[in-house]
Amino acid sequence: MLSSAFITVIIPVYNDAERLQICLQSLENQTIPKQQYEIVVIDNNSSDDVQKVVQNFQQVSLGFEKQPGSYCARNKGISLARGEVLAFTDSDCIPSPGWLEKGLQCLASVPDCGFVAGGIKFFFSNPGNPNPIELYDSLFYLQQKIYVEERGWGATANLFTFKKVFDEVGLFNTTLKSGGDAEWGRRVSSNGYKAFYAEDCYISHPARSSFKEIRKKIRRTLGGAHTISKTSQHDRVLELFTPKDTLLTQLRPPLRSAFRKSFKNQRLKNYHQKVTIFLMVFFFHYLRTFEMFQLRTEKLST
Repeated sequence: MLSSAFITVIIPVYNDAERLQICLQSLENQTIPKQQYEIVVIDNNSSDDVQKVVQNFQQVSLGFEKQPGSYCARNKGISLARGEVLAFTDSDCIPSPGWLEKGLQCLASVPDCGFVAGGIKFFFSNPGNPNPIELYDSLFYLQQKIYVEERGWGATANLFTFKKVFDEVGLFNTTLKSGGDAEWGRRVSSNGYKAFYAEDCYISHPARSSFKEIRKKIRRTLGGAHTISKTSQHDRVLELFTPKDTLLTQLRPPLRSAFRKSFKNQRLKNYHQKVTIFLMVFFFHYLRTFEMFQLRTEKLST
């Protein structure tokens, strides 16, 4: 029965030993028996001491992947996995105690299930009082329910699937530094499998707290979309690079979008937060436009 299936948890890590320790500790406290799961940590050529962390946990084995990229590391983890069920999370995530149990239950309850993507709850440096960057990050990134129900994929920060699904549709695309989970998820969906969102099968994730981190995220996601657009003729990310995205249309102020995402947002608690997000939507819209046209210029010159 699937409820007793053996699970392999795959965690890529790069220079994040301190948070990996917290992640692994949370996996010690799962509600299913310890003999029912293993944890495979893949060191993606870190400079800090991942081995020192891993050796403190009996259920954890350590693999190594020199080629840069989290999808390369995840593929390495898949090759080492003993489980018929695979669970993915990241070193900065904190799985809830019932994470593995609920993931199995969801996989078993959905006919022809390709993957289950669980909920992602953000936490802040100062709980209950996020700074503007943290607030923006929690509202606009890792929106797992939207990814699954509107776009047909799930973020690998919290993802369950079967090893046989990878055997059928292939591994993650290792040429991508971002967007590999979206590209893989759409392959799964196009093969007739169903995607399922499970809010109560959740992990906690730290919100990005600085402008530098958000800008790095924007560059990485646009870079992933740019790479996919070189080979895909139908993927939605092509919308970022098609002729309809003229400089004039991109420079148009996003008034309607900013108003909807701020003043109409029920998750924002007060007027100050709404005004802050309204202004930040403008700012990051133009930052994203600048980065996008830089990539397009590079694309046209190659």
